[in-house]
Amino acid sequence: MMDRNFLDKVMEFGQHLDSANRQYAELKESVAQMMEENHALQIENHHLRNRLEEIEKQLEDRGRKPGKKHQPKSAEIGEGHDNLARLYNEGFHVCNVHFGSSRKGEDCLFCLSFLNKQNG
Repeated sequence: MMDRNFLDKVMEFGQHLDSANRQYAELKESVAQMMEENHALQIENHHLRNRLEEIEKQLEDRGRKPGKKHQPKSAEIGEGHDNLARLYNEGFHVCNVHFGSSRKGEDCLFCLSFLNKQNG
């Protein structure tokens, strides 16, 4: 009778180990996905910071300070649209739904609709 109880405990312990291994594998996969997403976000953040520096430099070259309020001229509005179109072509959303996030190579109907409205 003592042997049967011991065998049951060993079997139960083996089931717990199997369960722990499954949980560990799931956790490891989740961490790997989070690390990939984190890396993609770091690259995107770096790209956006570089782009922001370029824009600020362009503004300084024109004699304006970044963040300074001014009335946009019609040429500046067209230039803004061109910048948004370029960002879209570089793989980023320009729509208000997902602005600034990576498109991952897929077209976005919201972005395309927004860009077409600006053309018209």
